[in-house]
Amino acid sequence: MKPSLTHLALHVRDLDSCIDFYESYAEMRVVHERTNEGYRVVWLAEDGREKDFILVLLPGGPGRDQAERDLSHLGFALESRAKVDAIADRAEVEGILAWEPVEEPYPVGYYCGVTDPDGNIIEFSYGQPLGPGAA
Repeated sequence: MKPSLTHLALHVRDLDSCIDFYESYAEMRVVHERTNEGYRVVWLAEDGREKDFILVLLPGGPGRDQAERDLSHLGFALESRAKVDAIADRAEVEGILAWEPVEEPYPVGYYCGVTDPDGNIIEFSYGQPLGPGAA
């Protein structure tokens, strides 16, 4: 069997704030939680993808101060441009919009960026070849 990407683990400053963010913005849910050596370990997944890919959050991280030209991010596909706009509007009101919505040529599509409570940028897109709206 070839290697298969199954999870991404992040140490975060504020575990509960990050859980709330990913539940609210990315519609993920906690699928596993345990205490490991005195600290909580939380697994989040999208409904129906619990065995495909999970986001593991661990407490005690230093936080991330992402530079302006640092395009590192996690990407989530949405079902429409309107959903991207709704996420961007909400993030702007909450003061966490990192990138205004923009349309770029295929395969990039329409996207915006939102900063999670730990300082990571999260991209929400429509029209990329990996999700809804793919050509």
